[in-house]
Amino acid sequence: MIVTGATGNLGTGIVRALAADPAIASVTGLARRVPTWLPERTTWVGVDLGDERTDLTGVFRGADAVIHLAWLFQPTHTPHVTWRTNVLGSLRVFDAVAAAGVPLLVHTSSVGAYSPGPKDRPVGEDWPTHGWPGAAYTREKSYLERVLDAFEQRHPGVRVVRMRPAFVFQRTAAVEQRRLFAGPLLPRALVHPELLPFVPDVPGLRFQAVHTADVADAYRLVLDRDVRGAFNLAAGPPIDAEILAGMWKARVRRVPLRLVRPALAAAWRLHAVPASPDLFDAVLRLPLMDCTRAGRELGWRPRFTAVEAVAECVEGLRDGSGGPTPPLAARTPGGRAREVGTGVGTRP
Repeated sequence: MIVTGATGNLGTGIVRALAADPAIASVTGLARRVPTWLPERTTWVGVDLGDERTDLTGVFRGADAVIHLAWLFQPTHTPHVTWRTNVLGSLRVFDAVAAAGVPLLVHTSSVGAYSPGPKDRPVGEDWPTHGWPGAAYTREKSYLERVLDAFEQRHPGVRVVRMRPAFVFQRTAAVEQRRLFAGPLLPRALVHPELLPFVPDVPGLRFQAVHTADVADAYRLVLDRDVRGAFNLAAGPPIDAEILAGMWKARVRRVPLRLVRPALAAAWRLHAVPASPDLFDAVLRLPLMDCTRAGRELGWRPRFTAVEAVAECVEGLRDGSGGPTPPLAARTPGGRAREVGTGVGTRP
């Protein structure tokens, strides 16, 4: 099995799941920075999908499946950099799958690929995948859905599966997610919820979450089932201000969007936070997903609730938890000072 982006939040979970499955002979993890972590029957190959000289055909030849996870979330201030890795790099992966004769491609799409949708009822995998045009992340995920539509027409012999997970959390990825989305100036109160005076209730801020281990299990199940197409992956219940307030024993206070959005936009322009206001706009419009198909055709049942997944991430932030790979490292050279010094949201 080949796994691209194998050292990130979802990648480490999938590598663990595959390495623990005695039916899988070997796992080859691809990453820009090769880790010292060595799960059983796993080898590593250093690959930068953003490098146009990258040729993956030889690496993929003889593989039973390619699980494509590699994704660059930052820098949001220079979206041509993320496009080069996420879109052009994915095209190289798809072309190499076809050239090497790999029979199965499992592509990591996202709830972010979906067009704006309802927050009061779930939608199935047939909901339109045109994304939200304002955010680079959702544009890129949506674009690759169209690329795969054409790929499937040209290569009917390749079984293509598209996984569309909700927000994915685990304890050991908490610090990485802080670096990617909240930045070095994350208020201490958000790490210690008992310090929060209230939980803001922003219109539209209702989303789904799922634990990394549960998503990894769905990927493992796909490998030996003759299925194609898309699978929504999320746990219940949907997360909103009331749920968070219950978790943190705090009050809920309605906060108008007209106050939140300009503040986030200003913080992003000042390089105080790496997540763009356009991504926030997209989150407010994401539909809730119906995961019936994953349960019916894969036998998939999440072991963790969405509340447990979010709570684990918060606990990881509080504890400074990290993982065994460079992206998940609890501490990086220079720490938060270097994050500020190199320009928040400016570099990968």
